[in-house]
Amino acid sequence: MTGHGDDHNLAVGGPARHIPVLLDEVLAGLNVHSGGLYLDGTFGAGGYARAILNVAGTRLIALDRDPNAIASAAPLVAQMGERLSLVQTRFGDLAKTVRELNLGGLDGITLDIGVSSMQLDEAERGFSFRFDGPLDMRMEQAGRSAADIVNEASEEEIANILYYYGEERLSRRIARAIVHDRETRPFTTTRSLAGLLERIIPHKPTDIHPATRTFQALRIAVNDELGELVRALAGAEEVLNEGGRLAIVTFHSLEDRIVKQFFAARSGRGQARSRLLPGEPIPAPQTFDLIGKQPVIAGPEETARNPRARSAKLRTAARTSAPARGLEPELLALAALPQLSHKGR
Repeated sequence: MTGHGDDHNLAVGGPARHIPVLLDEVLAGLNVHSGGLYLDGTFGAGGYARAILNVAGTRLIALDRDPNAIASAAPLVAQMGERLSLVQTRFGDLAKTVRELNLGGLDGITLDIGVSSMQLDEAERGFSFRFDGPLDMRMEQAGRSAADIVNEASEEEIANILYYYGEERLSRRIARAIVHDRETRPFTTTRSLAGLLERIIPHKPTDIHPATRTFQALRIAVNDELGELVRALAGAEEVLNEGGRLAIVTFHSLEDRIVKQFFAARSGRGQARSRLLPGEPIPAPQTFDLIGKQPVIAGPEETARNPRARSAKLRTAARTSAPARGLEPELLALAALPQLSHKGR
């Protein structure tokens, strides 16, 4: 998950600290061209940003909620001058940020959804069970931490978080064990929680680590990742120029499902506009056109070079001239945590 990337992508800003996934495919999906104004909503180590800025005459707005990522980008910001605007904020606030910068509409937006390899590799951030560190997981290093959730949330809330955000079948058993054990010893480290999960979840050496789904679920809950995604989708719809591209890379079925359903709804896929029944409402005009075959996945060469690419899916669409539809209830519902029944868990 770490490396320096391909040499031809490193002209701007020096070596990247990780390999950007599906880089060529993202650039093609964005149709990057001289004079274009783009937004990278998940700057991270700057892999996509550097590649976009390598195209002469481009301008870029880069966002990241992690103060460490913002600090590490200082040399690139100094080098690029007015071509790069770097803002510490959530990508769910991208429309607000674009309006505040007063740079006009965008020609392309890209998002790489999920945790970065740098965050996973820093034990003090508490994202990974591979290292013993504080049970934190906060991308912004502020607000409610993973430790706060496991030590203070109800058994029902914990079970629902694990079941919905982690797709953990044993969510009820895990939640019950967490609530029981925290009475005598609160969970403060990644190792303490991973140890409980290793103890109560049956697993074989060839299985994924028993803590994988729980850690993913807690990270998503701590950072409201699904909520940020739906707000970013609506924001992109608002600020993209006609013909502007939206290219999103996801690594998990939860995020990919949201992007897929958003694009399907906004592109009118499955709607028969000429065959409406009497009294049936006319569908809203489509705000996006899908680009090519969906989704795009990494080829064998990239997955061999970068294991992180194995689960990556890229979906791309182009903005139409139709008015933005905003944060409709159906879109918000895609990120909501339902009150799930514990039956069968």
